[in-house]
Formats: sequence, structure tokens, C-alpha cells
Amino acid sequence: MVSNVSEGEAGPRPLIGLTTYYGRGKYGVWDRDAAFLPSVYVTAVTRAGGRVVLLPPEQPWSAEEVAELDGIVLTGGDDVDPTLYGETSHPRTQEPNTRRDSFETTLYRHARQSDIPVFAICRGAQIVNTVHGGTLHQHLPDLTGFDRHEAEVKDEFAVVDVTTVPGTATSATIGAAVSVRCHHHQAINRLGEGLTVSGHAADGCIEAFETADARMLAVQWHPEETLDDLRLFTALVTAASDRARTRTTTDPTVEVRP
Repeated sequence: MVSNVSEGEAGPRPLIGLTTYYGRGKYGVWDRDAAFLPSVYVTAVTRAGGRVVLLPPEQPWSAEEVAELDGIVLTGGDDVDPTLYGETSHPRTQEPNTRRDSFETTLYRHARQSDIPVFAICRGAQIVNTVHGGTLHQHLPDLTGFDRHEAEVKDEFAVVDVTTVPGTATSATIGAAVSVRCHHHQAINRLGEGLTVSGHAADGCIEAFETADARMLAVQWHPEETLDDLRLFTALVTAASDRARTRTTTDPTVEVRP
């Protein structure tokens, strides 16, 4: 994410919104529905210097409400509803979570209106691509030439080598190449309008992309699972710190910026 923060400037920690999802949770004597997010996301943002607010997928926030945030992380999770990009469900596509899809697409549109820096991870990257008019491969194992991008063992990750594109914000942040932890059976097919590929796997799978203004960076892998490398989260927090100093209210009628 592009930032105008000058070295040595101080200020309050920026407020970073992290999307969550609903699931069944057990705690104490209770076993009931809860709003969830793996704690590594919170740890990553906090260690990078941000304050965290968790965003459950309830009624979408208004543009004015979203503008109170300094940065947003669109987190990982279940498959995106194929109707968002004009397709029917593949047999291996998960049951749509339309409430979460609606909440996150609205959140992202408002973030772009208010120039809020966004870091999109895995499912979050796919949400961003659909908002920009792109499409997804619904099941990579069906396609010739693609390697596995998810581990065969439950609750583990595949290790994938990613090469970044020179001259992109992603490359400037993490360097020319990096080994990452992936867990996705879907991937970017047609890239959305106004988006630029900034990283790919050896098999050609798009693993990172960004907007022209670099206020949105998206990765298909899970950087929150590697807490000894917080460069992408630090980039978000740095950009969000800049916004916290210069926050203004924008016209909510503006369309999403490509």
C-alpha cells in the first residue's frame, strides 16, 4: 500500500478493520454460534503497529461508517458465491455464504471510495477480483498445468514459491521471490478491471495483484501464518497511519475506483 508517511513521524496507532465469519464455537460450558477469526490475523496486525476492530458479517456498514477506519484486512475463508461473477457452482464449490459476500463487497467498495488502504488475503483477494469484474477458477485440480495450492492434510498449508513482478508495490515490499503458505483450491481466472498482476507461482497461477494506486494489495496465500515476516502487514499499517493523520469524509456516491 502506498503511503506518504515521513520517517520519524509519530501518531496514534491506526484502526484496522478485520473481517470475520460466523461458525460454531465451544468455550467454557457453551456451544453456540460465534463470530470467528483465527487469532494470527489479530497478532499480525497488532505486532505491525495497528489497533484491531473485528467486523462480523452483519448489516453492511455505510460509507460514512467505513470511513472511520484507517485500514482494512479482507481475511480468508470459504469460497465466494459464483453468482458474483456470473457462473453456476462447480460440484466442489462450497455452499455460498451470501451474508458475508454482501458485507465484504460493500465494505471494499466503500473503502475504495474513501481511499482506505486494503490488504486482501486469499478469499479476500477473490472478493476484490469479483468487485472489479473478474472471474475465478472454481477448482484448480480440474485444470491441466496447475500444481496443488492446498495441502492434502487437514489444517495444514502447501508451500508455494512466488515470483513478484518488478516495479510493483508487492515486489517493493517483499522482494523478487518468496516462499509462501497457501491453501486455496480456487484462483484468479480473468483479472478484474484496474488490477495488475504483481506475483505468480511457477505454474502461472496468479498469487498477488494490486490496484494502480497501490492502495489495495491482494495475495492468494496466507501471510498471517508466518509471523516472523510481517512486511505486508507493516505496509498496510504504515499506509493506514498516513490516513489516520489526514482522514477526510468523501462523497459516498462515488463509484468504486479501478
